[in-house]
Amino acid sequence: MSDSFQSSSTIRSPGNDTIRQFVIYAENKVGWLNDFVLMLQNDKIHILAISVLDTSDSSVIRIIPNYPKDLARLLKSQSISFNERRVLAVEMKNENFIHELTQSLLRAEINIHYVYPFLNQPNGKPVIAIAMEDKETAEEALRTDQLKILSLEDFNR
Repeated sequence: MSDSFQSSSTIRSPGNDTIRQFVIYAENKVGWLNDFVLMLQNDKIHILAISVLDTSDSSVIRIIPNYPKDLARLLKSQSISFNERRVLAVEMKNENFIHELTQSLLRAEINIHYVYPFLNQPNGKPVIAIAMEDKETAEEALRTDQLKILSLEDFNR
């Protein structure tokens, strides 16, 4: 990872954009994650949620940033391999609320691929990232069951 990426000169606002997750494939090397996090900090890209899966020779880092477009440009400029996908950020009423969430998705026959927590709790309530098949149907089911789906604006710092 080299020099800092220059983000756009306009005022950055995530607005009501959907939550975007980046899956980054990194070498399993001491200090790589530290260097990566520092690179993000230097470009004022905040980590809203993160999950790291370690294997013997590589790591899979799932990250949700506050500015997805800027992160995509940064990763490309640094030749860092990644995939990008939409995930849902669901606000939980409390830590026991997970059953209502899974039940809502079960009724809609949606398969959950993985779940991990956000670092930031914009309303003082737990928030989880959910990756699943058929996000549109899932979102409709969750809204029908009155579960709160957050946008990037909800995490605005």
